[in-house]
Amino acid sequence: MSISPSVLINTNLPLPLFFRGKVRDTYDLGNLLLIVATDRISAFDSVLPCGIPDKGWVLNQLSAFWFNKTKNLVPNHLIETVDDVHCLDSYLPTESHFHYPSYLNGRSMIVKKVKRIPIECVVRGYLSGSAWVEYQKWGTISRESLPKGLKESQELPQPLFTPTTKAETGHDQPLSIDEMKRLVGKAIAEEMKEKSLAIYSYARTYARARGIIIADTKMEFGLDKGKLILIDELLTPDSSRFWDAELYKIGQSQPSYDKQPVRDWLVQSGWNKEPPAPMLPMKVIEATTKRYQRAYRKLTGRKLR
Repeated sequence: MSISPSVLINTNLPLPLFFRGKVRDTYDLGNLLLIVATDRISAFDSVLPCGIPDKGWVLNQLSAFWFNKTKNLVPNHLIETVDDVHCLDSYLPTESHFHYPSYLNGRSMIVKKVKRIPIECVVRGYLSGSAWVEYQKWGTISRESLPKGLKESQELPQPLFTPTTKAETGHDQPLSIDEMKRLVGKAIAEEMKEKSLAIYSYARTYARARGIIIADTKMEFGLDKGKLILIDELLTPDSSRFWDAELYKIGQSQPSYDKQPVRDWLVQSGWNKEPPAPMLPMKVIEATTKRYQRAYRKLTGRKLR
């Protein structure tokens, strides 16, 4: 399969830029926001000079899929996915005469503008990644003691809520529940924990029936007139660790439906993890695109576009 290297890296719309992240460009629509998921990819805190075809489209579509699936568990910020750029006319002043690019179709959404809570709500169901590193050293995850003798990638006795700070640059830092309560208040902290665990439990069961293990995930919340709602993205390969259930083996690292081929190549290339990041070879770009596409198909049961 040949994948076109022509991808959307940056956007430049005639709208006030609200925020530009590593992957998403967010524009201000007054009381609402327009979020555009680009094909940019980051690794080791650096944005790479190339993109991954279809990545932004998959991230946007999967987030919308999960927002709709979980809206009865907790409200979210999604107003409408942009499937036709003409829908933007209803969100702009009548005197506007902008002609929006077709690339917005499928990879952007209109969302509520709310007060973001600067905490990453991480839920872990399996022992992997940084949690495995910590467990090997101290027998803990996020400073909570676990049973002895657990193996890498093993399912935890119960899912763990392990919040972190939400850093604009650099690394997020672990938070204890008490620290979280001091930051946002006891009631909000407890609700964030409860809702995060409920969403993970639902999504894990749903995904497992479709051949994917959700090892862990992270979510973000905001306050809409004082009420907690989900924001940003939800249960995508960028915010979650997806494993193929058929390939799953306890006691080793697992191949993920994410940018693992990118990380592996960067490590093998000898890059010192300092900007600027190197250009990826086409074979790595293709392998990564296929992983994102496969995750979308397996989870939604839908064809790509």
